[in-house]
Amino acid sequence: MINETIERKAKMYVYDLNNCATENGFKPDETWEFSLATDLEKIAIEKKYFPTISAKVLPEFLSELFHQVKSKLVHVKYNAERAGTHNVTESGLQYLIAYNPNRLRH
Repeated sequence: MINETIERKAKMYVYDLNNCATENGFKPDETWEFSLATDLEKIAIEKKYFPTISAKVLPEFLSELFHQVKSKLVHVKYNAERAGTHNVTESGLQYLIAYNPNRLRH
């Protein structure tokens, strides 16, 4: 049951990424980068970059969501900060956030 929920959330997240890229005129060479973030880190990324797409999940499911999203994206360059964090629950991470580092907020 939980895997189905994560699978569905990953599909919706990828759908949102693709729509947002189209709406914002991403060129073929523009890609999303991903970060696992706390509340404060998410806010900092959103203040610095536009557009951003975030998903809030329970810390124990964050890594699984990231791996599901990564597997569903065909053409993606990803740089997942803290992707190797083994103790996500204690680190306060609860967001998967995507952004394009070349698109700074003005």
